[in-house]
Parts: sequence; C-alpha cells; structure tokens
Amino acid sequence: MRAPFLSVVIPAFNEEARIAQTLREVLAAFDRLALDADVLVVDDGSGDHTAAIVEDAVRRDPRVRLVRAAHAGKGAAVRRGMLEARGAWRFLADADLAMPISELPHFLDVSRTAADDILVGSREARGATRVAEPWRRHVIGRVFNWMVKLFVLRGIDDTQCGFKLFSGRAAATLFPLQRLDGFGFDVEILFLARRAGFGIREIPVTWIYGHESKVGLVSGARGFLEILAVRWHQLRGAYPPRAAVAPTPAAAASREDRASSR
Repeated sequence: MRAPFLSVVIPAFNEEARIAQTLREVLAAFDRLALDADVLVVDDGSGDHTAAIVEDAVRRDPRVRLVRAAHAGKGAAVRRGMLEARGAWRFLADADLAMPISELPHFLDVSRTAADDILVGSREARGATRVAEPWRRHVIGRVFNWMVKLFVLRGIDDTQCGFKLFSGRAAATLFPLQRLDGFGFDVEILFLARRAGFGIREIPVTWIYGHESKVGLVSGARGFLEILAVRWHQLRGAYPPRAAVAPTPAAAASREDRASSR
C-alpha cells in the first residue's frame, strides 16, 4: 500500500464525547488542504465507546484507521501509533484538538523548507497564544519545563504541547528507543532526538485550554518522576550510543537540500 504524505496520530483514552468531532475536523482539513493523508487513532484500552465511534468512522472513510491497544498510557499509545503510521511525515495531535487543526499548514510549510526533522508545537515561543488557561495550570507547566531544562534537555521552551510533527525517518528511528509509557514520553523522545543529532524547531501555536483535560495532579507528579527516569536510563546505558542512532550523511544532505530551497 502506498504511503501517504502525512499521517495524523491521535492517542485516545475514553474520548467518546469528542473523538467523532475531532475526526470530522481533521478530515475536513485534509479536504480543504488537498492533502494526501490519513489519520490513525490509537485507542488506549478505553472503557467507553471510543473504539466503536472510530470504527464507524473507518467504515465511512478509508482515510481513518483504528489501532486497539491495552491500556498502558499516552506514551505507549503514541509509540504504537507512530510506528504503525505510514506517512512520510507523522503529526501527533491530542484528541481534544486544543491546538486548532487549522494551524496544521504552518507545520507543513516549515517542514517543506526547514532543515529540521521534528517540529514541536510551542505555547511559549514568540507569537504563541494561550486561551483560557487557569493560572495554576500555567505555573505547573512552567515549573515542569524548568525541571526539564535543569535535569534533561535545554533549549526547548515547551516540551509538553501535544502537537508535534516528525519526519518518518525520525519517528522510525526514535520511537523504538522510547521506554516511558506515561506523559513524560515527550521529554524522552526529544532528549533522544537531540542526542542523535536530529534537528528540532519550536513552532508557535494557539492553544485553547479544555476543562476536560486529563492532566491532573497525579499525572503531573508522575511526569516529574519521569524526567528523572530519562536521566537515569541515560546514566545506566539503557539507550544506545549516540553513533548508533545518529542521522546518516545522506539524511543530513537531504535536510540541507530542504533548507537551501528556502
């Protein structure tokens, strides 16, 4: 089967209230942009009707795919989706579309011209906008990112925004190395990407806080522990050597060609 230009990967856990609308918006964006694309929903062992709703969408539109998984966490669902996706580019999107899908073209435009394999949606980059976010949630997020910079990964202002674009090569290289199954997987993947020499760029986004957000005190505390777990895995040699996953000269040349076309 021919690979599409873009695959959108959506991890979903008990999302029956909004997954149908999310799929309608994503598919409408494909049509509006005339994209050769598909959307892959990874059901993370939901206890509601999420999978059944997606199955209905699959019957109506061949661009929709469903992957059923045992409940293991957002990180595990993302890993499964990224490795099963076929797109030359693979876009990670949260099921709540807190970043409106209308911002997808900005990522795609940058992917066609920049020399970076990973584009990270950022609520902190110049030009980004946050809408209706409670101040407590903002403070927790800022403390989390400060800890990320202190212990694991400097130079990225927002590792946790749930919207990221990976080249197929970067996804195929990095996600098999992922060890964390929870919310801390973003930090781990970006740490591994930086370590391997993949280009990373932050893209300013509009982000709208949803009152049904699944990020709470428990998941947030677990995320702090997972920051330390990334460093622990690195210190004990659980990740392969840098040279084993570094971009090949041909891949680096391809990135330079894209950059020179700007």
